[in-house]
Amino acid sequence: MRRPAVGDDLPVARHFVVEPEAGAAQLADARTDLEPVVEMRRLPVTHVRFEHERLEPAFPQRGVAAGELLEVGDARDLEPDQVVRVVRDALGVRLGESDAHVRAEAEAAHQGHSTAVNELSTLLRERQPCVVLTGAGISTESGIPDFRSPTGIWAQYDPMEYATIDAFRRDPVKVWEFYGLRLEALAKAEPNAGHLALAELERRGLVRAVVTQNIDGLHQRAGSREVIEVHGSIRTAQCLACGEQTPLDRAMPRCPRCSEIMKPGVVMFGELLPAEAIERATELAREAGLLLVVGSALEVYPVAGLPEETMSAGGALAIVNRGPTGYDGRADLKVDRGAGETLSTLLRA
Repeated sequence: MRRPAVGDDLPVARHFVVEPEAGAAQLADARTDLEPVVEMRRLPVTHVRFEHERLEPAFPQRGVAAGELLEVGDARDLEPDQVVRVVRDALGVRLGESDAHVRAEAEAAHQGHSTAVNELSTLLRERQPCVVLTGAGISTESGIPDFRSPTGIWAQYDPMEYATIDAFRRDPVKVWEFYGLRLEALAKAEPNAGHLALAELERRGLVRAVVTQNIDGLHQRAGSREVIEVHGSIRTAQCLACGEQTPLDRAMPRCPRCSEIMKPGVVMFGELLPAEAIERATELAREAGLLLVVGSALEVYPVAGLPEETMSAGGALAIVNRGPTGYDGRADLKVDRGAGETLSTLLRA
């Protein structure tokens, strides 16, 4: 196959390519880069080499791979001063006509986020105590996949085969093969800006407790002290035969008391939530002046019913989540942005 030449129009599955602002490098500094020029929404990207074609690319600063600088998931994640122009069909030839309105739209989106964070800051200070409810959306920013999205864990593994208590009783080795992979992924994950911000807000006395649906332990590693894990924890294992519970340091541990294969300390489908944890979470929600939901679509009950406890007692509800939830129309505030950027900005508000 011949290499694309000047004058060719290449059909590419790409509607928008955002070009970051050019750095100090000159055209002469450009070099062949086999990495994708831009990657948005996990679509395939044509590999383009910038050598002599008149493509007018925005070259990054010297020594930084273009593939690293130009990988963006959503143009709304860029700050206004990072957007120079948006070019349609930018991997075709005869480029250069930009959408002049894009910078204005980026500035408006940034201003809207700042306003929402200021409103959240006011709620946080005026509606104490604040209790935070977190879901998978805060941990995806640490590289931990969620469960229910089209690219989540349950799109690859049948939960009835790997995540039910009946599946564990039937074939504990098979279930541990699945959790062994999760342990490897969790071992590499680090608390992100969202986790760290919540821990700092607790230190400042602005967050009373964190109720989490996550099993990864990242809130504790970030420094949060009052954490209620309503779906259990991957850091522990328990024996269904004798009730022994131990810290989990490897996949498929044997019970030190009776030698049975121990179960991960997470709540599986078909099991009840830990009574003490859900009772404490409900109590905190009822007493909250503000329930701040972060990274949860509020789809899994009974935890998804906690906002009702807060609102029925006269408390306020604020939601920080990418995508809709069932409570958006009733919340005092909804911020449709990432947890890390929103909560770290909240610290400075």
